[in-house]
Amino acid sequence: MAQPHPRPDTNHAAAVLTTDLRLTVMAAATVAVAALLVAAVLAHRVHAADEGTDRTKRIAAAVREGARTHLTRHLRTLALLGAIGCALLLLLPAADGNQRAGRSVSFLLGAGLAALSGHLGTRLAVLGGARVAAASRAAVLGEPRRPGPLTTGTAPGAAVLRRTARLAFRTGGAVGVLTAGLALLGVCGTVLVHAADAPEVLTGFGLGAALVAVFLRLGGGLFARAADPGAGLVTAGGRDVAKDDPRHAAALADLVGNGVGHGAGTAADLFASHAVSLVVTLFLGRAALGDVGLAFPLLVSAIGVVATTIGILAVGPRRTDPSGTAAIGRGFPLAAATALALVGVAAFLGLPFSYAALAGVTDPAVRAAAGDPRVLVCTAVALGIAAAALARRFAGAARRPGPGPGGPAAVVGTGAGLRAAAGTALLVGLTAAGAFLLGGAATALALFAVALAGSGLLTTVGVLVAVNALGPVTDTARGVLGISAEEHGAGSRVLAGPGALGDAAGAVARMVAVAASALAATALLGASRGAAGPPHPAADPAHPAQLLGLLAGAAVVCLFAGAAIGAATRSADAVVREARRQLRERPGITERTERPGYGRVVDLCTRDALRESPAPGLLAVLAPVAVGFALGPGPLGAFLAGAIATGVLLAAFLAHCGEGVPNGPGDRCGARPGAAGGPFRDTVGPAVDPLLTAMGAAALLIVPAVHALGPGPGADPLVRALIAVTACTVLVLVAVRAAVARRGHGPHGAAEVDGARREPQHAGGPDPLG
Repeated sequence: MAQPHPRPDTNHAAAVLTTDLRLTVMAAATVAVAALLVAAVLAHRVHAADEGTDRTKRIAAAVREGARTHLTRHLRTLALLGAIGCALLLLLPAADGNQRAGRSVSFLLGAGLAALSGHLGTRLAVLGGARVAAASRAAVLGEPRRPGPLTTGTAPGAAVLRRTARLAFRTGGAVGVLTAGLALLGVCGTVLVHAADAPEVLTGFGLGAALVAVFLRLGGGLFARAADPGAGLVTAGGRDVAKDDPRHAAALADLVGNGVGHGAGTAADLFASHAVSLVVTLFLGRAALGDVGLAFPLLVSAIGVVATTIGILAVGPRRTDPSGTAAIGRGFPLAAATALALVGVAAFLGLPFSYAALAGVTDPAVRAAAGDPRVLVCTAVALGIAAAALARRFAGAARRPGPGPGGPAAVVGTGAGLRAAAGTALLVGLTAAGAFLLGGAATALALFAVALAGSGLLTTVGVLVAVNALGPVTDTARGVLGISAEEHGAGSRVLAGPGALGDAAGAVARMVAVAASALAATALLGASRGAAGPPHPAADPAHPAQLLGLLAGAAVVCLFAGAAIGAATRSADAVVREARRQLRERPGITERTERPGYGRVVDLCTRDALRESPAPGLLAVLAPVAVGFALGPGPLGAFLAGAIATGVLLAAFLAHCGEGVPNGPGDRCGARPGAAGGPFRDTVGPAVDPLLTAMGAAALLIVPAVHALGPGPGADPLVRALIAVTACTVLVLVAVRAAVARRGHGPHGAAEVDGARREPQHAGGPDPLG
């Protein structure tokens, strides 16, 4: 069947990284280093703040220890998988040995930097929570109660509210700038080393980053949702126990979950988004812009880092702000305007006025294209920024409160999720279609415009991350105050406003992340189809294999979400049973004469996350391998298309489900109406984003081998079948191993293993109360 557009030329031998372009790459790397310095300054200011009393310091130290234990054990598993992935990448075809080895090293670099982002994100989240808790105590220790622009009536002083919000903003801002800077620095270094071969080498970088993001987002989310006592009802003396009550055995684990779930998961996911966006823009930019395409995407990303930094620095609360939302309204437009203005300057100074004047372009459709490449770049980035602005509107509509705390709230949450899914799907589709039309008859230009639109989306996401940090950081601060039993009620009231603002920003950040991942996956889909070479019969849309691939992609996303939801439910049930068992068998806990075994619940959550996350996480890599080698490159493209369509809808729906009933302070275990949406909103929905990018990066890596062994000359059905069966077998074995381990620990997880007879008073971890 005739193609509507010619396939992009895959011969890029003419592209050269000239001396001037090397200077451009070095300038982008300098911006990345400056961003890391800004992140260090923000983190230092958070660290320099008062940590509070000796008791709160001990609690913060225990949370850090629990988070470090979880991440260490999780990263050991990832190190093993990384070593296996590095070895397997050496088997894939490449132009030469240097490119093949560089791809494997790049894979390890991307995975390592993503893991480092997750580690630093966790440290910042825990650090910020402890400092915000200490700052909020001033509200009840003699701080004057005076009305101010950020307060009403006799609420705690505006100075206290601004101080707590500023610490949380700095925490999130450090994460946003840090991840963008690390991604840009890693890609710039690879480009300087490998020059024109960098796009092929960097596919390994993107896969490593996305794979680690899937595991950390999923593992951290499983820990957080298992530890959150909203998963079930825990009572003491016939009364509900609040999740931050010192008598609750899961109280410390809940604080650790905030760090590893929101800290590590968000940081690794944000790093992967930036990394994959850079990789795909470089891969497509070389075909669209020739020599300039090896450096200009890095310049666009560097401009995004600058705009993000300016927006984050503008987000901090001011005395004259009429409300907390004014901070978002100031930072977001400023970052967007800065990015668009600087991209325009860079485009008109660094690009020629016509495509025919581009050096190193081998695609005749690009050379013959009419129009101005400077206009294409500016318009594509503007489309991405406009999509981010519209995402704020959709998220705000999805968060309208429900009618009450009972059954109707769940219905309202479901309706909000469906509205968000529809809005996000249309937003992504219109943005991708608009960007694609910019390329005209040249497919390479059209796909490059789609990738640039994704980069435009990411120019503002750092501001949203900074504001989103208000939610988990203030939640951690409330937990620290609750466990320490120090002025809990008044301190929580001080943090209620910033926490609600963080929840609102989180809804926007999740929608922007879904859109950015979908655009990156769409660009990867186009790049992988272009790298597949000439079409063959299985690429015909009417071929049954296409429908099978399409449905397989949709099924994999649903299978991933179902497995993750089931894992979160089982882990939460195990935590509730353990907390109940301790209260039932140790009455001194209820009477406050004996402390619960906090460390045991932390260890339980860690083991459950390690047991449950590998099987869903490996789907990101092994599913494309199985489909591609079993059905061929055409159905592999259909597989990605089905995964993108289903993933966008499902991620938006799950990430916003339950938003109609926002969480608030003083929630009770099992009595919180929004708790049922927690696994959807905080675990599964956000994890679908890196799943899409990981599958796209995996498909881009394997498509040359799939084409070489697929239908047509040189086909080897036996080898194809062997690879596909091996991938499926590995998935089945991992799933069976997890199921066997689960049965070995009882029907509800590790909590039921002779707990009363084997557990010392403080077994399993540190005692936070000393």
